Amino acid sequence: MNYKKYIIEKTKNGINATEMNIKILKGFQVLPQNKIEYPGVEVNSMLVVKPSFIEKLLKKKIKKKLDYYLSYIIAVIDENDENPDDAPLRQALNDLTRYKEIVGAKYQQYLDDKYIHLLMKKIDLLERELKTKIIYKTMNNYEPIHEIKGKSR
Repeated sequence: MNYKKYIIEKTKNGINATEMNIKILKGFQVLPQNKIEYPGVEVNSMLVVKPSFIEKLLKKKIKKKLDYYLSYIIAVIDENDENPDDAPLRQALNDLTRYKEIVGAKYQQYLDDKYIHLLMKKIDLLERELKTKIIYKTMNNYEPIHEIKGKSR
């Protein structure tokens, strides 16, 4: 199926639609999240070219995801206090590490270094807390070995 790529601009005189090859343009591609049916133009993806708008979109997206991971980690730690198994903590650590790699690989070219450095500090802090909790769990699961000693001769 042949899909056409368009650029839609709103001007004072009305709306202009221009056919464009988007492979030439550099920007951040966004996929629509809503699944609401409506009559009109169906948008499969959108390429954002303006750097300030890309930065705003990514900061909002990163903040939402970081808040999600924070609440997820707090829930896992609170839930895991009674449970001696550390599998949920390890799963949360793996998810957080994967997210850290995604931020470093995908978003670093669009955001400034100062913001990326601050974000990596926040993620490292969450990772450190999870690692500490995992170590604490593993150390508490092992019972100390008491040797019964007899008389030494």
